[in-house]
Amino acid sequence: MAKQRISYVPLEKMDAAMRQEMERCAREGTPRPESTAVRAHVPACFWFFANSWNDIVRNGILDHAIKELCRVFVSRSVICEFCGNQRSVKGASEGLKEAHYDDLINFEKSVKYDERQKAALAYAEAIVWRLDTDDAFWERMVRHFSEPELVELGCAIGLTLGQQSWLRLLNIDHHQVLAGTGASMAPGFETPEALAKSKAAPGYWARKPARDRQAG
Repeated sequence: MAKQRISYVPLEKMDAAMRQEMERCAREGTPRPESTAVRAHVPACFWFFANSWNDIVRNGILDHAIKELCRVFVSRSVICEFCGNQRSVKGASEGLKEAHYDDLINFEKSVKYDERQKAALAYAEAIVWRLDTDDAFWERMVRHFSEPELVELGCAIGLTLGQQSWLRLLNIDHHQVLAGTGASMAPGFETPEALAKSKAAPGYWARKPARDRQAG
């Protein structure tokens, strides 16, 4: 594995509230403890993300499964392996299956998504790839989402895009902080051994550049 660029803050250097949040991350995931332990270098950054994620992504006015699909679309686009190898337990409870993640880059041609999901992914695509939008695009958005829902989804995508674009540079990985749980890990990534095997497999999703996958 490439050299880690920013260290994890040890649990004993965190205050009681931060340790409690770390334990929640280990127990429930999304986010996992490793990225949270990096943000702990600056408590304001730690709580900015923890609170924003809880209020905007995990909860909020829009169904969480839509936001989860967009989160993983971002992972596949920026090739953030740390984030892309996680799955939302809440998303699964709302009906997401592993197969829903297979066609994210080529979502428009896929039969795995309904029209509302495709509209949300088109919104994420426009934000991530900085696409121009026209009246038809926005007419599509308002057919499927209210203005408050579009605000929340846009903020969730922006939060995810910014954090994943940063985290992919740090060379952090799972099962390194508060290890021993597979909370919110994708199938095949639940243990250190399974993670290593899946990442070494020829069909591992991160092996193909995102732009090529989008074009293909």
